[in-house]
Amino acid sequence: MTFQISKHRVFVIALFMMASVSIQAQQPAQSDMLNSVAKLKRIEAMQPDSIQPKYQLALQSLSFAVTYPHAPQTENMIAEAEQAIAKMEQIKHADQSDICTLRGFLYMVRIVQNPAQNGQRYYIDVMQNYEKALKLNPNNQLAKQLQQKFLEGMKQQTDKQK
Repeated sequence: MTFQISKHRVFVIALFMMASVSIQAQQPAQSDMLNSVAKLKRIEAMQPDSIQPKYQLALQSLSFAVTYPHAPQTENMIAEAEQAIAKMEQIKHADQSDICTLRGFLYMVRIVQNPAQNGQRYYIDVMQNYEKALKLNPNNQLAKQLQQKFLEGMKQQTDKQK
C-alpha cells in the first residue's frame, strides 16, 4: 500500500515539475516577443516614413496575438498592429499585397481569440484579404503560408464539429 502511495506521489511530483518547467519556458518566449515589439516600435518612431519597421511591428504584434490569444497584452498588441497597418496604408508606395496580408492576419487573430463568436464574422474578411494579397503578388510567401494555416485550422474546426 505504501509503495502505491509513494509511486503516486512521485508521479504527481514529476507532473508538477514538468508543468512548472513548461510554464517557465513560455514566459521568456512571451517576454522576448514583447521586447521585440517594443524595439520595433522605437525603430518605427525614429523612421516614420519607412515602411519596413511598420510592417515588422504589425507582423510581430500579430504573431504575439496569435500565439498568446488570451494574454493580458494581446489587445494592446492588436491595437499596435492596427495602427501600423493604418500608417502603412497612408504611404503611397507601400506594398498593397503586404497590407492585405497583414489585414487578413489581423482578422485571423480575432477568430483564434474566439472561434465561436468571430469565426463567421471574420471568415470572409480573412479569405478576401489573402486572396487579394495573392492576386496583387502571387509570390507573397507570407500570404500563402497564412492562407494555408487558416484553411488547415478551419478544416480542423469543421472536422471537430462533425
